[in-house]
This record gives sequence, C-alpha cells and structure tokens, in this order.
Amino acid sequence: MKKFLIALLFAPLVALANTGVHLDSWPGSVGDKPALQNGAKVFVNYCLNCHGASYFRYNKLMELGLSEQQVKENLMFTSDKIGEQMRVSARSDEQKIWFGAAPPDLTIIARARASADGSGADWLYTYLRSFYRDETRPTGWNNVVFDKVAMPHVLNALQGQQVLNHESHKLELAVPGQMAPADYDKTVSDLVGFLVWMAEPQQEFRQKLGLGVLAFLAVLFVFAYALKKEYWKDIH
Repeated sequence: MKKFLIALLFAPLVALANTGVHLDSWPGSVGDKPALQNGAKVFVNYCLNCHGASYFRYNKLMELGLSEQQVKENLMFTSDKIGEQMRVSARSDEQKIWFGAAPPDLTIIARARASADGSGADWLYTYLRSFYRDETRPTGWNNVVFDKVAMPHVLNALQGQQVLNHESHKLELAVPGQMAPADYDKTVSDLVGFLVWMAEPQQEFRQKLGLGVLAFLAVLFVFAYALKKEYWKDIH
C-alpha cells in the first residue's frame, strides 16, 4: 500500500522523466551534518515556496545539530510552532490554477525516485543542474533530464542561465549566476543530501546498526565454529 501511494503521488514526475540521460553521481553524504544544515536552508528558501514537505515536521531539523531557536529564527517561514509540518502557505487548488497542477510534496521524493529507477540522489543531483533556457516552454525553461518540465528554474539566480548546444547536445553556461559552477554544484549536493535525509532520517543509524549486527554475527561464528570443533573432535 505504501509503495502504491508513493507511485501515485509522483507518477507524473516519474512518467515524464527522461530515463535515457546519463546521471552524475551525487558526491554528498547523509552523514555530513553541516552540509545537511545548508541543504535545509536552501530548501526552505527556494523549494518550500511551492513544494511542501507535509510528512516532515520542523522539530526534526534539530536532529541535524540545530537548536530550537536556530530552527525558529532561520528555517521557519511558514509556521509559528516548532512541531508543525513543513507545508506551503498556498492552497493546492490555487497552485493548480497557477501551474496547471499542484507541485508534488518533496518529503519522500528521493525514495520515490529510487523506487522508480534506483538512482534517487543521482537523479535529483543531475536534474537540479540540468535546466536550460527554452523560449518554447511556458516558463522559459526546460530540462535535459526531465523534458518539457513544468517547473521553472528556481535556482537560476545562483547557477545562471544555461543553453543547450543542439550540435553537441551539451549544456553551456551563457549567463553566469551568483555562484561559480563548483559552488553551485556543492549547493545542489547539499540540497539533495537534505532531501535524501528527509526521506529517511534514520538511515544513517540503520546503516550503522546493520554493520554492528554483521560484526556481532562474525564474532558469533568464530565461537560457534570453535564449539563445533570441540564437540566433534572425539567423534570419527
């Protein structure tokens, strides 16, 4: 049932994405807390205007090493209570009028992409760096990874404006943004890290617990094998 709801929620995004495009490997890590904090800042400043994260609450951000006061002063723009969900102020019916469809919730977008093709973080990292100017589109923007995307390039002030070279089929930076390309890539990596972490906040603990269990089983095997040899040594 859970997988069905995820697929239903992100079905338009999965169906229209260009699966034949090479995906760059996401260079980040969910264990990098400063990067996740920066990703959270980018998310609330650029993404939360249209996309909600309604399955996630502001107080969970304190697990990134932030105090309640830091969350309230720097990251809470759509609510007054730390326990509130991260929702957009615009109603879904209003968004349908403005955009033609309500922007999808981003709480589990990384897991949804991973369920679709096993490359959630890589897909998001490549997608957010692959917008280019296209005057034939209503928003003036298109995307190499997601052809005919309805979403405008909300990070264009940071990245600048790219154009698609139709001969080489490569993106070229036509108008520089506020950030150098390497700095923009790092910012996108931090944002993707936050989206991956938000989709499963306990994944780092789960991975560490899994390694601990494997180590325990390895030690247990040594004792079990020694006991087996001792038990069978006089039996021929």
